[in-house]
Amino acid sequence: MAGLEKFMGGSVMGTIIKLVVISIAVGLVLAWLDLTPWELLARLRRFLERLSAQGFGMIRDLFSYFLLGAVIVVPIWLVLRLLKSSPSGGGKR
Repeated sequence: MAGLEKFMGGSVMGTIIKLVVISIAVGLVLAWLDLTPWELLARLRRFLERLSAQGFGMIRDLFSYFLLGAVIVVPIWLVLRLLKSSPSGGGKR
């Protein structure tokens, strides 16, 4: 039982009573704000959907910027590598 008390941060019964009192207080505030548990879950779901939509949109934008830059950078890099590796390329060996 000592491990459970350590986990709970005190006596089990005391922790349960604290959780009940805090739950009633939070429930009163939420009822005063006219919120239901189902509405809170729906709001959380909508928040996560918007967050993922914006996050994936940002990833899509970053990928398009990458492709736009790669169209210029990769051919230049390839030409420089080919010139450097050629015998008359002037590069140090």
